[in-house]
Amino acid sequence: MSTLVIVESPAKAKTIEKFLGKGYTVRASFGHVRDLPSKADEVPASIKGEKWANLGVNVEKDFEPVYVIPGDKKKRIDELKKHLKDADELLLATDEDREGESISWHLLEVLKPKVPVRRIVFHEITKEAIQHAIANARDVDLDLVHAQESRRIVDRLYGYSLSPVLWRKVQKGLSAGRVQSVAVRLIVEREEERRVFVPASYWDLEAGFRSATGEFAATLSRLGKDRIASGRDFEPETGKLKKGASARHLQEQDALRLTETVRANLPWRVGKVEEKPGVQRPAPPFTTSTLQQEANRKLGYGAKRTMQIAQRLYEGIDLGGGERVGLITYMRTDSQNLAEKALGEAQQQIKTMYGAEYATGPRRYKTKSRSAQEAHEAIRPTDLSRRPQDMGQYLDKDDARLYELIWKRTLASQMPDAKVLRKTVEITADGGPDGEAAFTATGKTITFPGYLRAYVEGSDDPNAELGDKETILPDLKEGQEIPRAMGAPKDATVLKTVEAKGHTTSPPARFTEASLVKKLEEEGVGRPSTYASIISTIQDRGYVFRQSNALVPTYTAMAVTNLLRDHFGDYVDVKFTARMEEDLDEVANGHRDWVGQVRAFFLGSDQNGATDGRAVNGVGLEEMIGREMDAIGLPDVVIGTDPDSNQRLVVRIGRYGPYIVRGEGGEGNTADVPEKVAPADFSAEQALELLSQKKEGPRVVGEDPETGLEVLVMTGRYGPYVQLGETPDDKKAPKPKRASLPKDMAVDEVELPLALKLLSLPRTLGTHPDDGEPVLANEGRFGPYVQHNREFRSLEETDNVHTVTYERAMELLSQPKKGRKAAKKAASAPLKVLGQTAAGADIKLLEGRYGPYVTDGQTNATIPKGTDPANVTPEQAKEWLAAKASKGPAKKSAKKASAKKSSAKKKGGASDS
Repeated sequence: MSTLVIVESPAKAKTIEKFLGKGYTVRASFGHVRDLPSKADEVPASIKGEKWANLGVNVEKDFEPVYVIPGDKKKRIDELKKHLKDADELLLATDEDREGESISWHLLEVLKPKVPVRRIVFHEITKEAIQHAIANARDVDLDLVHAQESRRIVDRLYGYSLSPVLWRKVQKGLSAGRVQSVAVRLIVEREEERRVFVPASYWDLEAGFRSATGEFAATLSRLGKDRIASGRDFEPETGKLKKGASARHLQEQDALRLTETVRANLPWRVGKVEEKPGVQRPAPPFTTSTLQQEANRKLGYGAKRTMQIAQRLYEGIDLGGGERVGLITYMRTDSQNLAEKALGEAQQQIKTMYGAEYATGPRRYKTKSRSAQEAHEAIRPTDLSRRPQDMGQYLDKDDARLYELIWKRTLASQMPDAKVLRKTVEITADGGPDGEAAFTATGKTITFPGYLRAYVEGSDDPNAELGDKETILPDLKEGQEIPRAMGAPKDATVLKTVEAKGHTTSPPARFTEASLVKKLEEEGVGRPSTYASIISTIQDRGYVFRQSNALVPTYTAMAVTNLLRDHFGDYVDVKFTARMEEDLDEVANGHRDWVGQVRAFFLGSDQNGATDGRAVNGVGLEEMIGREMDAIGLPDVVIGTDPDSNQRLVVRIGRYGPYIVRGEGGEGNTADVPEKVAPADFSAEQALELLSQKKEGPRVVGEDPETGLEVLVMTGRYGPYVQLGETPDDKKAPKPKRASLPKDMAVDEVELPLALKLLSLPRTLGTHPDDGEPVLANEGRFGPYVQHNREFRSLEETDNVHTVTYERAMELLSQPKKGRKAAKKAASAPLKVLGQTAAGADIKLLEGRYGPYVTDGQTNATIPKGTDPANVTPEQAKEWLAAKASKGPAKKSAKKASAKKSSAKKKGGASDS
């Protein structure tokens, strides 16, 4: 008897075929074998005359989908049909989620097998799991198929109906998506919160103590009967204390005066001492979304990268001797459940590694998600005896790190709680006329580490340290005196320092991939298996860009969200979208008719007013678009007002990207927005500066002595730059030489010598002895570097791209490659630390590519010419930093202005919109 087994991926096919042996042929479908038409030439000729043809869904006949086999799949189908002719049985072994169920159904529809067909599913690619799946084969679950297909149809109707609205009203090529647009809205609304945020300044005091167990700090928490205000007491929109906030807002002068008072009024005394035992419970095993979140926090992996690595680990690796096995269970799951086999393996590993007191029996977790899908397992190693340190030889670095994360989380989830003792101590001082000043210190002692021996969960807080560290407080008694350090016994608890500390509230943090995934799952929007593709899509479509680990919306995202929110609010509403997910889940459970669900969404209520799905007040999406289209105007993003003319300043989206418009626009009143500018950080003042620069044209800083051409300082879409000569009117003529300005350098700071230096790049240092090809020094996106063919090495801080020698370049090229992060870290050592700012930040003297400079981490200031770096004093550094900070950030400008000041019309995105 011959059995054909069809899986989704070729890597999985090879592994399973080895497990099954003779009598089984395993082939891959390579994912979906058919789908709704995605482009015009895929639409069948038989429906091209229908008004719904572009949708690929017959909205007039029970939303019957039109499925086509893409050209690149036809050869695959022919191959599968050929193998099926020689088979006595067909096993459909596509992935165990709804999409996999749908692929199996499509295979049945396309292959039309005449032999018995069975559906098998497995959580892991191991011999035992495959054999168990075959022994428990079933039919294709049509409820799951309908749930997946109705979701696909709803998504098609949503995207193909609303995207054309965006093409007409915003910009061609944009897209809308049922979950995508909600994700973008969340990111945009967080940016809007940041834009209206008003920082608040407040002060408190910090006391430093020394004890026999080490040093600790306490913060002023009460003055008299008044609690001291902290960041949470201020309104983010006004920067003022919240109404009804029963807290005292300390100003700088109050804090400084109080500091002197409490320093003088010694000894201090211990007020209250409270101890409270507690427990910390381990996190459950990974689901798809929690794996994406934790891999982003701990490893810096994006959701897409995490899922790609997890796919490889699931499909299996060769452990030597031809044995290829999957290392983890299926990675698309909502379940926190672990199989009994895994529970037993975990206890055995825990006992071996940590002792019997840590192996206290299995822990079982109940999935909290209301919309959890099929009865999958959590993501876990297929065999916990395969420890990370043993698997490293078979895996590359990224795969090994993710496997270790999964292995440790699984093991920790089966270990006992950590036991802690939390202590709070209040130490009081005489605050003079203000009354008693109470300082609070908190500590935590781990009395039994439990699961912390194996794993500590990450944090969404970018300022939080990874890890769970103890804070040990000394054994203090109520009423105990705390004297000054001078003259006190060495083992006594004494006061060392008291300092006034200034603070400024921070705007709400932008979403990271981890926090966005967490938010979407909490709200029930979309499915964890789709989050990676959604986050990838919104970046690829130009709605979002990454700034470090944060997701920042573009002005295109702001404009699109404004339009959809104003005219199709329910369709980008979190709660509406979550309820739609629940409706689609009911289809999977067989509790809802999928046709009625789709009809209500697209066409609205039937004649009797009944809705079997998500209509908006009985109105479907098709009618809503018809009603709203004429009312949709330009989706302006307001950024402020010109104080001189009282005209509005807005950002609009043109053919070439976002641009600023003042008033009604026209000559001198438009300028392009720099690429990748964060909307919350782009002020009306910056917009006016761009308009002014666009109107004035480029600044001439001198003449190039070699060519006689003018050297111009200009601003463009990618920031400020210098240019040699004017831009020719003939677009086919060669473009003049250009070079970007260094970061944090404003246009008005550029002088001729620096401009000529920038334009001198790339420099040819010589030829390589191996092949005679040039060795170059140049400036790039990630800083200065040397290059030979495709080999690149970053220059270190002590190197200068304009003076680096051929010998130094060859030395760097001979060294092994370093990652950019490692190179940056190695090159960031300061020449000297020149004290601290009032906020406690180090003031450092560094050697930059354009000479030495001082920095406090926020502002950089170049050392004046002729100043010896070795003789720079802290006072000078603070003076230079204050002068630079008073000028504000370096001004960044719009797309290229014409080099000819006499030109009556300026070319750019604004004029084409």
